[in-house]
Amino acid sequence: MPTNWWRADPQCDINETLILETAQLIKSLGLADVGYNYVNIDDCYSEKKRTAVGDIVEEKTRFPSGMKWLTDQIHALDLDAGWFTCALYPGSFQNEEHDVKLFSEEWGFDLLKYDNCAVPFDEITRENIIGCYTHMSNAIAAQAKASGKSPFILSLCEWGREQPWLWARRLGQSWRTTTDITPDWKSIASIIDQNLFYSWVSDFYGHGDLDMLEVGNGELTFEEAKAHFTVWSFLKSPLLILAAASDETLEILKNTEIIGINQDPVVGTAVAPFRWGLNPDWTANASFPAQYWSGESQNGTIVMLLNVLDEPADMFFNLTESPWIRAGRQYFVRDLWSHTDNGTAVRNVSVPGVPAHGVVALLLRDAGDEPEGIQSWCAVAEWCIDKNGTFI
Repeated sequence: MPTNWWRADPQCDINETLILETAQLIKSLGLADVGYNYVNIDDCYSEKKRTAVGDIVEEKTRFPSGMKWLTDQIHALDLDAGWFTCALYPGSFQNEEHDVKLFSEEWGFDLLKYDNCAVPFDEITRENIIGCYTHMSNAIAAQAKASGKSPFILSLCEWGREQPWLWARRLGQSWRTTTDITPDWKSIASIIDQNLFYSWVSDFYGHGDLDMLEVGNGELTFEEAKAHFTVWSFLKSPLLILAAASDETLEILKNTEIIGINQDPVVGTAVAPFRWGLNPDWTANASFPAQYWSGESQNGTIVMLLNVLDEPADMFFNLTESPWIRAGRQYFVRDLWSHTDNGTAVRNVSVPGVPAHGVVALLLRDAGDEPEGIQSWCAVAEWCIDKNGTFI
């Protein structure tokens, strides 16, 4: 899970000291201990032009010690280093093999975020976005084979324009699904709404990237930030955090029960809606995305309730609305934000007063057969039929 500099300093105000200090903070604040292990230099690290032999060169004022020195310092902290460019600095189109060798062998990077900005016109490339990304993916694979080392992570970013969830898995490890995020609830709700239609694609070795986390940035409330972090985690998005963090922000970013769902070693699939709530099911609404979600985990069924209203709301669901819940069973309820065990649920769960733009994250574990004598016999009566053929 990476730490990213771009949203915190979007005007190229970075240097090797700031990057190294960020890496040291990841260690000292305990972020590395909960899984944040990449430090990404998002842009502005190079000179504007290549050398005569075609090399990209570090910007001498901001990075006087060179990239190899910087990645060595990051690796010495047991962290990995990533990089990216899209601010009119040299890109890698038609230089893929050359750049991959430089980035990997000489500079020592471990991750590449590869944007689709400033690509030449079609009469030059004569191929689409998939073709351009295939060149880089092939170059990474060839370099790994030649060096005998594992290939570094390739994070694709073409902002969801050509449905990367259908093809990007065979080229890299993650793909951006939407345009850039901004630090406000409107943007977050819109990204949730778009991703709910293809959350099923994420699995081991291939993840939809919902863009960096804005936790600690902008004017998000504490409840909005919790909801933001929960959705990104449960949709199995890469968790890219900002360089700056308050105590309140750290409380969110270091929630190991939420992170544990994102990093589940047994279940790689994301949550999906089982009921939209305010809107009819399968409705796209950028302001009011789906509210009721569930999915599998190694420890039980996870349920996410999202209050998309501007005021507190009571939320309710029948257990068997989730496809991962067995009929006729009761379930222990664990709240992943309060870190409390909240009794046993039979047939349904009610949560009063979910804060505006807030979230409830539950882990449901099988607690055996439900008590006898519950009426009706079926949790969803209209779906049930007696042995004599009569609807119950």
